[in-house]
Amino acid sequence: MSSRLEIAYACSSEAGVKPRNADAADARVPPDDLLLSKGVAAAIADGMSSSEGGHEASQVCVTGFLNDYYSTPESWRVKSAASRIMSTLNTWLCGQGQNRYDSPRGMVTTFSAAVIKSTTAHLLHVGDSRIYLCRGSRLEPMTRDHRVWVSAEREMLTRAMGIDSHLEIDYRAVALEEGDRLLFTTDGVHDFLTDRQLQEILQQYRDNLQQAVREVTGQALRAGSDDNVTCQLLQVISLPGGAVDDIYHRVLELPFPPHLKPGMNIDGYGIQRELHASKRSEVFLVVDGSNGEQLTLKTPSINFKDDAEFLSRFLNEEWVGRRINNPHVMKIHSPRQRRFLYHIAEYIEGQTLRQLIDDRGRLELPLVRDYLAQAITGLRAFHRMEMVHQDLKPDNLMIDHGGLLKIIDFGSARIAGIEEIRSEIDHDLPQGTLNYTAPEVLAGEKGSKKADIFSLGVIAYEMLTGQLPYAEHERPLPARRMRYRPARQHAPDLPPWVDAALKKATDPSPLKRYDTLSEFLQDMKRPNRRLIPQHKPPLLQRHPVRVWVALAGLLLISNLVTLFLLLLQRQ
Repeated sequence: MSSRLEIAYACSSEAGVKPRNADAADARVPPDDLLLSKGVAAAIADGMSSSEGGHEASQVCVTGFLNDYYSTPESWRVKSAASRIMSTLNTWLCGQGQNRYDSPRGMVTTFSAAVIKSTTAHLLHVGDSRIYLCRGSRLEPMTRDHRVWVSAEREMLTRAMGIDSHLEIDYRAVALEEGDRLLFTTDGVHDFLTDRQLQEILQQYRDNLQQAVREVTGQALRAGSDDNVTCQLLQVISLPGGAVDDIYHRVLELPFPPHLKPGMNIDGYGIQRELHASKRSEVFLVVDGSNGEQLTLKTPSINFKDDAEFLSRFLNEEWVGRRINNPHVMKIHSPRQRRFLYHIAEYIEGQTLRQLIDDRGRLELPLVRDYLAQAITGLRAFHRMEMVHQDLKPDNLMIDHGGLLKIIDFGSARIAGIEEIRSEIDHDLPQGTLNYTAPEVLAGEKGSKKADIFSLGVIAYEMLTGQLPYAEHERPLPARRMRYRPARQHAPDLPPWVDAALKKATDPSPLKRYDTLSEFLQDMKRPNRRLIPQHKPPLLQRHPVRVWVALAGLLLISNLVTLFLLLLQRQ
C-alpha cells in the first residue's frame, strides 16, 4: 500500500431528451493535509422533475456539500459532519421552496454522497440516485431506492432533500480495496440499463474511466431514457498504509531536541527556566525572540523515543490544542519551522488545582461551583468537536492568578475523526488516571462524554471534601464493587442535595449518570428534589384524627368479640 490515498475520477452528464439538465455531480480531492484527515468526497443529485426549483436544488446540494464538508472540524466523524451538512441543506431547500415557489416541494432533489477516508467509503443517501461498488468483475448496489409504486404505471419518491423538514438519511460504511470503483448514477441511467449492462461496460473500459462514463450515458440514451442521464465513477488507485500514524508521520521524523538549559535558544525560542519535569516530558518557560511573548515549550523525554503510543499522544495534544479556541482550554500555537520534536503553548502563570487542594484542603462551595462552571465551559469545547478529554484530574486543571481555570494536557483525548484513519497504533488502550477515570473506560470501553462527567464529578467531590468518592485504590475496581462514600461524611455542612448531585455524577454505571454537563451544573447550584429520597412523616403525624378513630374502632370491635365469646361460654 501507498502512504497516501489516490483516486481517479470521471463524470458524464447530459440533458438527454429534456430541455434542461437537472442532474448534478462532482468530486473533490483536497490538499494533502485535508486528504488525510477528511478524505475524498463525491456527490450526485437529481432534481425532481415535478419540482419547479429541482435544477437549482441539485446544484446547491452537490456544491454546498462539497464546500461545507471540508469546512467542518477535522475532529468530527464523517457521518456526523456529512449528516449535519445534509440536514442544513435540507432545511434551506424546504424554506426556499416555500418562499420562492409557494410550495412545500418547490426545491426537491435526490442526493447520494461518498466520502473515502483512509481505507473506508462512507456512503450517505436520500432518494433514488444510486451508488454501486464495482470490485473485480462484480457490481453491487450499495444504496436502496426510496420510492414506491402508487399505481401500475407510476412510482413516487418517499424520501428526498427538500420534501420534509425532518430528513432521514441512509448511512453505510464500506471497507475498500485498491482497484475498487464507486459508480454513481441517476435514475435516467439505471432505470434503462440493467446492473449486468453496467457491469459489462465497466469491464470493457476498466482502463479508461472517462470512456466508461460516456458509454454508460450514451447507452442509456440509446436504450430510450426519457430523463437526464448522469454517471460518475471513482477508482481507488492506492490506499494509505498503516505502518505509522500518517497524520503524525512528518512530525515524528523530527529529532528529539538536545538537553535544554536556561540560556539556550531553540528555533528562535529562548529558554528561561524549567517549569516542570517528569519521566515522560519536560516543560520550559521560553521567550519568543520575534515578539518577546512568554510561552511554554514541551518536549517528550528521550526515554520514550521508541514508544509509538506515547509519541502519538504527545502529538495528539498539539493537534487538539491547535483546533480548540476557548478561554478555558490551554492554547497551543503553530510553531515556526521547527527542527526538533516539541510543541509551543501559552504560558499560564498560576498553579494547578491539585496544588490548590493540597494547600487549602476543602474549598468553599461557591468557589467549587465557579471552578466547575469554568471547567464545563472548556469541556464543552471538546465535546462539540467530538473529542473526549479522557484524563480529567486536578493536575490537569490550571488556575491563573486571576482565578481563570484552563484545561491542560489533552494527549489522551479521544478524537472521533482521527479514529477513522487507519493506524497500527492501538488507540483503544484504556486512557486516564486511576481513581479519576470512569470504571467502564478502565474496563476497556471507549471514552465518552459521560466518562468525562464522571471524572469531573470526582474532581468536584475532592474539592469539597479533600477525599475521593470511592477511596484510593491501586488497581481498577469492577463497577459492582464500587460503593459511594457520602460527601457529608467528610463535610457535614454540605447540603444533602449537593451530595446527591455528586453521587449521580460519579455513579459507576454510565446509564445512571447525568446525560449532560449542564444538568450536573444545574443540580450543583439548585436542589433537585428528585435526587433526594422523600421520607414521609408518620401516619399519626399526618392524619392524627383518622388514626385515633381507626384505633377506637378496632378497640370497639375487639371488645364486642370478647363479649360475644364470654356469652358463648356461659351458655
